[in-house]
Amino acid sequence: MQRRYVVGAFALGVAVLALPLLWSSDRNSHSNGMTTASQEKNAKHQILQQDMLFTGRLFAMDSRRDMEVALTEWKQQSPEQMHALADEFMQSHPHFVYVKWVDMGKSTEWVKGQLPKDESWQTNKRVKDYIQSAKTNVTKRQSYTSPELMINGKNHVVMGIPSPHSDHGIIALINQHVVQTVRKHQQKNLRLVPYPPESKYRVKSVDSSSMRDVKVQDGEDNAGTSHYYQNEIVVRFRKDPDMKQMKQMIKDTGCEHPRKLGYTYVFRSKRMTAEQMQQYFSQFNPIYIEPHFLYMTNGNNSLRSSPPTSQLPLNTDNEGIGVAVEEPNDALYKAYQWNLPSIHTNRGWSMTKGQKDVIVAIVDTGVDLKHRDLQGKLLKGYNVFDPNNPPQDDVGHGTHVAGIIGATVNNGEGVAGMTWYNPILPVKALDSDGSGTSYSVAEGIIWATDNGAKVINLSLGNYVDGAFLHDAVKYAFDRDVVLIAATGNDNTKRPGYPAAYPEVFAVSATDENQKRASFSNYGNYVDVVAPGSSIASTYPSNQYAALSGTSMACPHVSALAALIRSVNSGLKNTEVYDIMRQSVVDLGSPGKDQYFGYGLIDVARALSMAEQGNTSLSLFPQNINRQLKLAIEQFIK
Repeated sequence: MQRRYVVGAFALGVAVLALPLLWSSDRNSHSNGMTTASQEKNAKHQILQQDMLFTGRLFAMDSRRDMEVALTEWKQQSPEQMHALADEFMQSHPHFVYVKWVDMGKSTEWVKGQLPKDESWQTNKRVKDYIQSAKTNVTKRQSYTSPELMINGKNHVVMGIPSPHSDHGIIALINQHVVQTVRKHQQKNLRLVPYPPESKYRVKSVDSSSMRDVKVQDGEDNAGTSHYYQNEIVVRFRKDPDMKQMKQMIKDTGCEHPRKLGYTYVFRSKRMTAEQMQQYFSQFNPIYIEPHFLYMTNGNNSLRSSPPTSQLPLNTDNEGIGVAVEEPNDALYKAYQWNLPSIHTNRGWSMTKGQKDVIVAIVDTGVDLKHRDLQGKLLKGYNVFDPNNPPQDDVGHGTHVAGIIGATVNNGEGVAGMTWYNPILPVKALDSDGSGTSYSVAEGIIWATDNGAKVINLSLGNYVDGAFLHDAVKYAFDRDVVLIAATGNDNTKRPGYPAAYPEVFAVSATDENQKRASFSNYGNYVDVVAPGSSIASTYPSNQYAALSGTSMACPHVSALAALIRSVNSGLKNTEVYDIMRQSVVDLGSPGKDQYFGYGLIDVARALSMAEQGNTSLSLFPQNINRQLKLAIEQFIK
């Protein structure tokens, strides 16, 4: 397909922006005081433990729910149908390693799966003992959960659930691998280990401001650091080289035939460094020459117990009184999803729950296409790395983002998304390590734009202002796409990109107390804040996890933009931006500030403005009232 667009040549390293709490010289002392590198590292270790704890709780609650549903569905079927349903269950829930069905009335049982064999006979004996204990409790109509046990280096647990209405019960050995997966991701995302691995990617690490070499030996060395391929360069010529010129360039530089996106070329050399190629291509007076930067995943997986209802940030004014608030029946909603009522999502649903013609693209690690809580919401999508394969998520980050935006609501399963009907267009632009380049992200943005996206979520970033990615952003923006990006979680005011591009709406994170999340980036480019602490959402293999970061705040705003365009399809992207800025709850200093931008998003207020077509406010009423109140208080004093 012939495309007519201009895409600059800049290959950023793609970082999924639940960015970590990295130490930086320009730390924010506004809300947390001065923080040393040692203090931040300790804080990151605490977050890591909280992540694992909260994910473990989600895991246990969801596993129990799965078993209860199976008890209800299977007992009503014939033996043949029961076995077929059990086989299907095991395939869609690979963390269920072994399942035993018990019929106490008939004193019969059957088994699916096999018990794994550990090298330690003591472990094997404990597994059998726990299963026997589960069976004993189930026959007494009692539930059972064993202590955690390590089998072949992986955490497992045995659970037993009796049916409250029949003589049936289920016993299962369940692999808690999701908790360890979160741990491994968090070690990278929080930079508790050096990342990215330079030996794998053949990258060079540099300070984003000075472009001076930086040796990444410790996780903390990543703060404010960008990474680019040692032997690649990105060039946008003023005029495309002809065939003869291109052959000469390839010969002179020892390059393979370059990749091209729009009018931009990415050259990879077998013998030249990026610096040498930059010097070589400068003779052609190109529009720009840039390194091919690498972005990394930076998801902050903060797992905490759910906050008590009394701690949740609730609306304190009279707006919305008398409006019915719909509470979904999704299993994990009431206990864990503090984030939706805190921004008045439920009130907003009284105006719209979304429209099927407003597509939200997620340019990320892909999405788990088989997740039961996303079924019916996912479009075909695109895999940048291999267009012949689907955009299947092999990291988990993109699946988590997708659930925040559009997990199926009121299905009794898992979590509730912010939108009920808006389709999700998954675009895999980050690889199995959660890394990609400006080329892959730019291609993902352009593909999503060309394939009907009205909103694009970009929970990714870097600290380099590159023309290549910016050209792709302009391409989408000029076609009336709303672009939402995360600012990052390095607790720095250094602008992160693409969030800091003027065409992009920048999102930072708050916690459950409406305070700036300790990890969240800040600066004058921040537009709004949204919930980003311990956000429960979908995770691969029909599981759920709680993650923290601006990566999690970002999809709240993308979902809001989709709802705005659903209630008023005639709004331009700039008008959507204006409404989201004008409808906020002001936090921090009165008016716009560098820590909260314009304020915390308010779904109900934004949709009310959009429904009325009101985009002409220059100041926010709540800001004016607040400033007047402060002025009066000062006068009285």
